[in-house]
Amino acid sequence: MNHHESIIKSNLAPEGILTLTFNSPRNRNALSKAMLEELQSQIQVASESIEVRVIVIDAIGSAFCAGHDLKEIESHRGDADDGVKFFQELMSLCSAVMEEIVRSPKPVIAKVDGIATAAGCQLVATCDLAYASEQSRFSTPGVHIGLFCSTPMVALSRNVSHKHAMEMLLVGEMISSVRAEEIGLINRCTKAEELDHVVALIALKITSKSVQTLRIGKQAFYEQVEMTLPEAYKYASEVMVSNLIHQDAREGIAAFLEKRDPKWENKSDDAPKPL
Repeated sequence: MNHHESIIKSNLAPEGILTLTFNSPRNRNALSKAMLEELQSQIQVASESIEVRVIVIDAIGSAFCAGHDLKEIESHRGDADDGVKFFQELMSLCSAVMEEIVRSPKPVIAKVDGIATAAGCQLVATCDLAYASEQSRFSTPGVHIGLFCSTPMVALSRNVSHKHAMEMLLVGEMISSVRAEEIGLINRCTKAEELDHVVALIALKITSKSVQTLRIGKQAFYEQVEMTLPEAYKYASEVMVSNLIHQDAREGIAAFLEKRDPKWENKSDDAPKPL
């Protein structure tokens, strides 16, 4: 790879679909400290951008993402503190990036064509949506090397049932994209030659929706999912009321009743707060 070539390529389509492409195939697009810092920066910028409507994360090479860069980790074993400070900073950074994706008001889609292991599998589980080619495979293989996938476990256990998550974590074997769809790790498994079309179609459908509505809905989804049932309904009801008085909801309901296409304001800087 050219030294001056970015480790994450960025391309914004006219429709507002931003594609962030991992461009470090030499280390199987591992989440090195540099890769995580770049991904965090790109997500932060995209989250604030008026032009960006949807974020798609994909990769160049045979691996979507092989997890943390083990060579980088090993290189810090010789530090004065045996690498503890670096390991703490790396895990903190990785967690911050995952939280950044969840907090982003923009829907984030993982487009997987290859392996996604350990923290790479964590990334797939963290994204709002995920689509994968038939040849893609997923695993949390830390148990094979004496390093339980504890941080990938956080995202995995919030996306698939506990039994399926534990099987992946305890056994550490690769699962197919067909199996990943069955257990809810990804939305859909598709033929490799159809993956681009499937993701583009989903992304375009999302771009046709109100920016404000998507922002409200995504935030509310992740807030309520950690609450008790009564708390969730109370919170979601408050969100619905504040959403109902927003201009895009007025316009959307009127357009539906009048049998016409809505004309969204698409302002992204005035999200209503629950009453």
